[in-house]
Amino acid sequence: MEKTNYLIKTVLHALDILEQFHSNVDELGVTELSKRLKLHKNNVFRLLATLESRNFIEQNVSTHNYRLGLKNLELGQAVLKQLGLQRQSRQVLETLALECNETCYLAVMRGEHTVYLDASESSQPVRVVPRVGIMLPLHCTAAGKLFLAALPENLLQRYLPPKALRRHAPKSITSRPELARQLETVAVQGYAIEDEELDAGVRGIAVAIRDYSGNAVGAICISGPTMRFSRGRINDELLPRARKAADEISTKLGYCPATAMAENG
Repeated sequence: MEKTNYLIKTVLHALDILEQFHSNVDELGVTELSKRLKLHKNNVFRLLATLESRNFIEQNVSTHNYRLGLKNLELGQAVLKQLGLQRQSRQVLETLALECNETCYLAVMRGEHTVYLDASESSQPVRVVPRVGIMLPLHCTAAGKLFLAALPENLLQRYLPPKALRRHAPKSITSRPELARQLETVAVQGYAIEDEELDAGVRGIAVAIRDYSGNAVGAICISGPTMRFSRGRINDELLPRARKAADEISTKLGYCPATAMAENG
């Protein structure tokens, strides 16, 4: 029997409520949730009360609106700890951030987005603030372009928007042919650069982390303000450090270039 036959609508509605809150939506009221979910206000209120009793939802006493509770953070942290990639990367990430004093990320591909699983922040007064756990676009992030470049053509189209690529910053790539040309370069050089494509004034680089079979399972990224990310510094310092960090994590995951080539060949 298909698993869909076992789905419980009330649980699905409760999960729908949780998914209404994201980086751009901090709080919502009963009326707004009712409109979004097309549920009666009484049903929404009962669902909220249930979620609130287990700390998945909390009410702002000033606005009477609802927001995510701390239980979500607790579960999110548990997920991160259970990920082998995150465990293997933590110390390397911290060391890399200390060496270059820039914000460093561990990124993975999740569906049509890239997600930062972990980060170690720079101590510089002007720095990039980590966006751990936030879904970010593939076509205008260094890690995202790295993941896209590793995909075969038949899969690549599946992970790109059906229409025009969205502009997130003045230098965002919005042309599919231009993106295709960049991805070819990324595939050859083995790293990707994000040049004010997601955020104005921010540059970043990404190098792939590979598992025992040679597949790119993640990326080490370094981001910072353009004033510190000159092409010379990227080539002479940041890329070599990022490659060393990615190679160290890849080795921990069982990656061996000769073995991976034999398995894929």
